[in-house]
Amino acid sequence: MTGLASFEHLRSRLQLALAINAVIIGAEFVGGWWLNSIGLMSDASHNLVDQGSLFLALYAHLLTARPASETRTFGYHRAGILAAFLNSFILLLTAFGIAIVGVQRLLDPVPVDGGWVMAVAAVSFGANLGIALLLQHGAKDDLNIRGAFWHMLGDAWVSLSVIVSGGAILLTGWTVLDPLISLLIVGVILRGAWPIFRESMDVLLESTPPGISVSHVASTMEAIPGVKNVHDLHIWAVEPRLVMLTSHVMIERHCTPLELLQLIQNRITAEFGIKHMTIQLETECCDPDDIHCDLRKLTEQHHETQTFVHHH
Repeated sequence: MTGLASFEHLRSRLQLALAINAVIIGAEFVGGWWLNSIGLMSDASHNLVDQGSLFLALYAHLLTARPASETRTFGYHRAGILAAFLNSFILLLTAFGIAIVGVQRLLDPVPVDGGWVMAVAAVSFGANLGIALLLQHGAKDDLNIRGAFWHMLGDAWVSLSVIVSGGAILLTGWTVLDPLISLLIVGVILRGAWPIFRESMDVLLESTPPGISVSHVASTMEAIPGVKNVHDLHIWAVEPRLVMLTSHVMIERHCTPLELLQLIQNRITAEFGIKHMTIQLETECCDPDDIHCDLRKLTEQHHETQTFVHHH
């Protein structure tokens, strides 16, 4: 299969998976409302996690065909991050709501038809397993699709636990099992949504990507012969796979700028995996009064502040 044919094939499978999952979510929400089953409604909410991950998988897949434009010089990378942030935020609110209702149902149980709960959850289980199988082939070579595949497979097991609780209610009449299973699913939702929320918020706030230390990058650059100091150093991610760096580097006057620049860039790429960088070389600070231009001044000021705090 050619690259373009493979791209189209995978896209059509993702679109089909999205459509099937949307039907499951609708059916479980309606069924849960009708049957008074908070377990089914929480499983629908967990399915919503997967709908978000499937949507982002499809979006990221389509991004490869979207070049940067004059108005969007970084392309559309941040749109996926924004979608992840909104999706995870809504899910955290949903989990909070389900937890409140689940606790209320534990204190004041409501009759639940275990047979119908089993039937609706069984449809969800079959559909989730079907979606996982649809994505299985694409998951071998694509990390993005692999994440969606494992997400759907995990959701199939959650639906299976709702089937088991429905069967237990049918056999024992313990309707308290329904809110208990909903609280278990709340934990699963939190485990899936919180890391996505935290990571997407870090990207939107231009935080330094995890695993990279700004001070380590600065000291690595300053260890290169000819580099006097590093200032105005900023490291951020447009999206997790696209890390950017900008910095001003003061160098010795006798150095060959182009050779030193190449050496700095190669060192940063080799040690930190950062390939997109803008480095401005200087032989003297553009603003001598700026304390960031002389790291010794910055260190002295920090020491004076610490001494003042200590004495007061």
